Amino acid sequence: MGLLLAAAAPRCGRRDGGAGHELLHGFPPIAGATARTLILGTMPGQASLAAGQYYAHPRNAFWPILGALLGFDPAAPYEHRVACLMASDIALWDVLRRCRRRGSLDHDIDRTSIAANDFATFFARHPGIDRVYFNGAGAETLYRRHVLRPGDRSVRRTGVRLPSTSPAHAALSLAAKRAAWRVLRRG
Repeated sequence: MGLLLAAAAPRCGRRDGGAGHELLHGFPPIAGATARTLILGTMPGQASLAAGQYYAHPRNAFWPILGALLGFDPAAPYEHRVACLMASDIALWDVLRRCRRRGSLDHDIDRTSIAANDFATFFARHPGIDRVYFNGAGAETLYRRHVLRPGDRSVRRTGVRLPSTSPAHAALSLAAKRAAWRVLRRG
């Protein structure tokens, strides 16, 4: 089925000198062979890293929004939620492969420690992906700064920024975020 999931606990929380905070490592992508849409976050937060699951913070609106849009119970076991994404041809990943960060907020990422994921290889393995949606401004900014390169067509896809599902992004209500995320159901 082409499913790529973190099989073991992620390598996170390892002290690695440098800026005095932890070098964090993200998760592999969740992507089926028929994926057409990619949702990108920045880097898993502390709750996600501890759980070994994307969007594990109980107040993050990602799973409630996707559950409402795709018709699954956001409180279902993680494996079921992932299967529902894949059945809807949605892939999930983060822009960053690793970075240093205190806490979970994007603005706390040490910009000198950033390493982006290998999107050229990812898109080559998933040629059906023609749409990229960014879960917030941080993901979009990091993608544009650290992934896109002039003249490199291997990572060019239409990208749309959606409101962050993070509980730190409280400027919009859950209903307003859900309305903006409805774009995933189109096309």
